[in-house]
Formats: sequence, C-alpha cells, structure tokens
Amino acid sequence: MRRALPRTALMTVAALWAAPLTAQAGDSVPRDTLPPRDTVASAPAPVVTAPAPPAPPTPEQERFREGLRTAGRGVAQLRSGVGQVRRASAGADTTARRRAAQTLAGLCTAARDFLSRGRVGMQPTAFEDTTRLKARRLTVQIDTLIKFMPTCAASARGQPDAVRTELEVKLKSYDAALKDFQAAAGKN
Repeated sequence: MRRALPRTALMTVAALWAAPLTAQAGDSVPRDTLPPRDTVASAPAPVVTAPAPPAPPTPEQERFREGLRTAGRGVAQLRSGVGQVRRASAGADTTARRRAAQTLAGLCTAARDFLSRGRVGMQPTAFEDTTRLKARRLTVQIDTLIKFMPTCAASARGQPDAVRTELEVKLKSYDAALKDFQAAAGKN
C-alpha cells in the first residue's frame, strides 16, 4: 500500500520546481529580489484636471429652453400629420387619404398654438456670440413654421400632398437649425 506524501513535502517540491521559473536567464537571483527597472528618476506624470463645469443657465436661457420644448411639441404634431398623409398617399384608399388630410389640417391648427406659445419665451439675446446667432436662426425657422400654419390648415384638406411636401422642407430647415443650436449651446 502506498503512502501519500505529507502536504508540506508537496509544497516543498512545488517551490523547488517553481524556483527556476522565477529566475532570469543567466541570473541566479529571483526576480522579486531585484530592484525595479524604473528606478531612474523620471518626470512626474502630468496631472489631468477635469474641465470646469459649465456655468448654470441664466433665467433667460431657461425660458428659451422651455419655449423650445413647447415649440417642439408643435413640431412633433406636424411630423405626425405629415407621416399620416405620407402613409395614406401610398395606399389606394380614398377614405384614408381624406381622413389623413383632415387630421393634418387639425394638427396644423394645434401645432400653431404650441409653436406660438413656445416662441414667446425664446429670446436669442439670452445667449452670447455664436450661440446667439444659432438661437436667432432657430427662432427664424420657428417663425417660418408659425407663418405657414394658417396656409397649412386651410390647404391641407384640398391638397394634402402639396402641403406635406412644403412642411417637409420647412421641417428639414428647422431640424438643421435645431442641430446647430444644440451643438453651440450644449445639449442639456
């Protein structure tokens, strides 16, 4: 019957077997007893500081952003109406087309209210320099949408595809102005 080696004997054998693995080639001194290789004095690592947090928005800037949110609701309604007309125009159902045209006309009226209420609080002078310029361009696009809403409401029932096309052009201009403003002001 074979006897098992005691545990300490196994540990000793393992330590003797692993010792040559820890020695460097040609050295008889284990690596952990050598001084670290980076003992040469080097320049201290540069200290990376976090950028200063942006200044909190002024009350005028907060009003501008609240107005933009309100105007954005009107834009969302316009997008919904444009999508309904686009989907209805793709099909052959005249009832669906008529219903989509009536919905677009109603949404143009509702969107005008949201756009107008939001635009009141949007004063580009709340910002400085290039951000002011981008805010001004954004408010001009909102003014353009507001100005088109009576035409949209009156013409959507009779010419929904023409109104949809015109709205899509105006919404693309609005989107570009909004993207520029958000890039300049920092999206919050």
